[in-house]
Amino acid sequence: MQPSDRTSTVSRGSLWMGRIFVALIFLFMLFDGGIKVLRMAPAVEGTARLGYPTSLVLPIGVVGLVCAFLYAIPRTSILGAILLTGFLGGATATQVRVQDAWFFFPVVIGMIVWVGPFLMDERLRALIPLRSPKAAS
Repeated sequence: MQPSDRTSTVSRGSLWMGRIFVALIFLFMLFDGGIKVLRMAPAVEGTARLGYPTSLVLPIGVVGLVCAFLYAIPRTSILGAILLTGFLGGATATQVRVQDAWFFFPVVIGMIVWVGPFLMDERLRALIPLRSPKAAS
């Protein structure tokens, strides 16, 4: 099935909003993974503060970038979204473990990860139908 087949019944507005959400998440993850791959001081210090060995900064950055690129490619976007959800779930668990008040940030990012594909892919909408309270009763 071609990407155009998945989006054939999606409105032009939904398609563009979905692309914007995907681009925003991709850029965020590109930044996050990039500073880790480059072993920039904030990434190294943050990793150490969270209790992880600084030797893991590079591998964590590479994993984040791989997930982000899979997410940005239309043919692998759902796989990328699943992997990003797991990646961000680990970030959430880490934040909770160290009792960081910002633990909800990766949760929100993880939810936003799914907005783009949901808006762009009719099959995903069929899999996860959102119903109004009136329709549910």
